[in-house]
Amino acid sequence: MSFKDNAIEVNGVSKCFKVYENPTQRLKQFLFPRIDNALGREARIYHNDFWALRDISFELPRGQTMGIVGRNGSGKSTLLQIIAGTLSPSTGQINVSGRVAALLELGAGFNNDFTGRENVYLNASLLGLTKEETDNKLDDILSFADIGHFIDSPVRAYSSGMLVRLAFSVQAQIDPEILIVDEALAVGDAKFQAKCFARLKKLKENGASILFVSHATEQIVTHCDSAILLNSGVAQAIGKPKDIVNQYLDILFGKKSGSNAERTIVDTQIEEASKGELERLDREIQSKAETSRYSKLLGGKFEERPNYSPNEYRWGDEAALIKDFYIEQGERAYPSTFEPNQEFDIAFRIKFISKVFRPIFGFAIKTKDGVTIYNTNSEWQSVEIIDEGKEGSELIISFKVDNILFEGDYFISVGVASSNTLGEIIPHDRRYDSIHITTGPVAKFTGLVDLNARIKVEY
Repeated sequence: MSFKDNAIEVNGVSKCFKVYENPTQRLKQFLFPRIDNALGREARIYHNDFWALRDISFELPRGQTMGIVGRNGSGKSTLLQIIAGTLSPSTGQINVSGRVAALLELGAGFNNDFTGRENVYLNASLLGLTKEETDNKLDDILSFADIGHFIDSPVRAYSSGMLVRLAFSVQAQIDPEILIVDEALAVGDAKFQAKCFARLKKLKENGASILFVSHATEQIVTHCDSAILLNSGVAQAIGKPKDIVNQYLDILFGKKSGSNAERTIVDTQIEEASKGELERLDREIQSKAETSRYSKLLGGKFEERPNYSPNEYRWGDEAALIKDFYIEQGERAYPSTFEPNQEFDIAFRIKFISKVFRPIFGFAIKTKDGVTIYNTNSEWQSVEIIDEGKEGSELIISFKVDNILFEGDYFISVGVASSNTLGEIIPHDRRYDSIHITTGPVAKFTGLVDLNARIKVEY
């Protein structure tokens, strides 16, 4: 793809910051290397190099929206500042084609002593608009911001929500060719966020290209055409939003060093305190599993079942594994199409590869675009599964779901986890989008789920 087809091209960009322990070190770095160079000696160094970005490369085609995700400190804001031109890269090259509007920080480009109205003109002029052009757009900007009489008050008196409303209104109403948004929309209320995303959609339809940073993974999946995962300053993955979000969740909630050791210590203490009781419960659980009506139905492999989705995303520390599943509606096992307004049952066979204390089982139902419709787990529902899953033992978990979904395709994600002494969740086996279900035709509503509204005429 040629540059004329891309709004942004980033080629091998890296950014290094010099970190000083104290102001004295900064002064020494300014003076002594000059003296060393004058005397022909090797220059002394009084700082440490911190590489915020390393060799980042990607392209943003015109008219598309790209999301950027990553943990705090992964380099997201640094990358956006380089693209916006407020920072220079240490190495690499940025090619930007089109007028850029950037919402990087709350109140960036605003003067606290100016009123909101004065800051509109100031900000618009920085973006290249003449006073006449701003005059023509002023009513739209003020209407979108919707901050009332505060528009003629100094912005130092604004709340963070009012500030971002005004800042976004200016940036969005000038019809930029490239819009960069760095987590700013998280400050606004739900009503304003809905208005912002409607405006982003309109800008995109008009051919604008959008770079969007958010920790809200649902927003990335819903509003972006592609996504980048940054981790420790490196572009770990670039691809479809749903795939990138799954990898991002892997980084956020993947197994942590030391967690297993902590869990082992706690498990040992509990086992020593109540060894006889745990052994009795374990025998009882195994007996129930063997007599469960699902025991003979769950003797196969998860991946060989008809509703299995081979594009699942699976991860965890494998202390426990979800080995098989069974799904039925009425008397139909693994149905190709699920009848609306009828419940269905799903059962899972879980095997403990090593000891797991108080396992948690959960599941979620998502649209094919990755939007979560429903998500719950045994802990939220106060369902105690077992106190301890012993190495080599198995467990059967089942649940019932009322199929109130609209017609179409959906994916079920399942997982088994536990928590350590610090309350951190330790994923053992998470299988995202692993089961595919299709709901048949529905006649009485549109949307995602049937809320069973009842229309009544009152005379």
